[in-house]
Amino acid sequence: MASVTASTTRQTPPEREDAPEPVTVAPVSGGDAAHPAESDKHTHAVAEDHPRGSLARRMGLIATGWIMVLLLGGGLALDRTLEGQVQDNFDEQLEYILTAMISSAEIDPLGDVYFELRLGDQRFLEPGSGVYWQVSGGSSLPYPSRSLWDRELELRDVVGPDGEFPNGPIFYDSDQFPDEPLRIVQRTVVLPGSETRWTFAVASTQEETTEQLQNIRLILIWSFAVLGLGLIAMAMLQIRYGLSPLRRVRAAISKLRTTGDNRITEPLPAEVQPLVEEVNALLDHTERQAEEARMHAGNLAHALKTPLTVLTNAATAHDPDIATAVFRETRAMQRHVDHHLARARALGRRAVGHARTSVHSSAEAVERAVERLYPNVRFDIAGNREAMVAIERQDLDEILGNLIENAAKYGGGSVFVTIDAEPGSKQCLIWIEDDGMGIPEAERTRIFGRGARLDTGKPGTGLGLSIVRDVVEIYGGSARLDESEDLGGLLVELSLPRA
Repeated sequence: MASVTASTTRQTPPEREDAPEPVTVAPVSGGDAAHPAESDKHTHAVAEDHPRGSLARRMGLIATGWIMVLLLGGGLALDRTLEGQVQDNFDEQLEYILTAMISSAEIDPLGDVYFELRLGDQRFLEPGSGVYWQVSGGSSLPYPSRSLWDRELELRDVVGPDGEFPNGPIFYDSDQFPDEPLRIVQRTVVLPGSETRWTFAVASTQEETTEQLQNIRLILIWSFAVLGLGLIAMAMLQIRYGLSPLRRVRAAISKLRTTGDNRITEPLPAEVQPLVEEVNALLDHTERQAEEARMHAGNLAHALKTPLTVLTNAATAHDPDIATAVFRETRAMQRHVDHHLARARALGRRAVGHARTSVHSSAEAVERAVERLYPNVRFDIAGNREAMVAIERQDLDEILGNLIENAAKYGGGSVFVTIDAEPGSKQCLIWIEDDGMGIPEAERTRIFGRGARLDTGKPGTGLGLSIVRDVVEIYGGSARLDESEDLGGLLVELSLPRA
């Protein structure tokens, strides 16, 4: 393969051929690839430094965390709600008794309060029963229930800043009796036949309410604990069942490795099926690459077998023209080696990832290199300067180098390159035209073969167009030969995938 760089000049005239060897422009490489083994070892070491986490454990921790948060929040909210309901019911009972007291209260001739109807709760008659009432007002002594015995309720002064009493009942807690927390409701009213403001109060110990709340909280704690454990167990079962398709995928992949199957055919859920399809696609890709490698290894071995046999026979027979035979056959072997190396490089670079190369930059670099070989040829590059193709720069340089050098060698002195000849098409079309004799239509298919040449009287390998076709097809493109309408010579149309 002829190689041209900006720092070298060719001392001998170039070989003339229908399909020249490519002109390459030395690419600017980034990164150090001198020690791939050390790089792989470093990558493996980094992977080992970061252990993989368990997907099931992550999902279990997330589910457990959310269950605990929701149960804790729900339990606190329910506890506050039940506590409020119990307290409201307790206050309603006290207010009911207070209303009954006020309804049955009368004023005697001396101006004191008495009850026309006795309150029905017997606990008001039992000293220290925990349920008390008291009436106070004016200059009279407080009128207590018998359950207070010799004690007296200390009521709050609820007179407002303007000297007015509130119309409704007032609820509050009190600890005036040792070891007997009280809940008190009081209301100040003016009874018919009296101008005195009388304050009626009912008090009850909260021990029973506190005990009820403790029992409710205990039931809530046990209920929510059992519920939480049940939900966590259900979540674990769901995770195990939900991840079972992944274990089936792992078993299927292990079966591929042990049994030699080349596809995963087991039916799996719709969520896992895309993964299986990607694995099958990867297997297809790997199988195609392995088949291509085997095919090219066999082709190279077959191509080298004949020259080696010729050399062996010449050496065995002590052929006096052995030097000529060695020169001829080694050149043939070199052609085959260059061809397969070009394909191998293109396949390797394609597998690295999605490439993105400017066609105009590559064409200008190739033009500068070819101008050194053919200074009398006029080059013209036109078209879309922003066109980008999904091909590695080195391979695009090799493709354009072969075609542009071929046009310069066999043209009449003019080479036109049109980039993105049809901007609306899905593929990027590149035209390379010359004003030479062209190629007969009957020969345009054969000329793409390895070693095919129309002018056998001129030196050359006839390998350039074969390399162009193979590399272009590797990237999913195509190459076609036609007649140039503008220059009258050969037109090579490249169809390359856009980036």
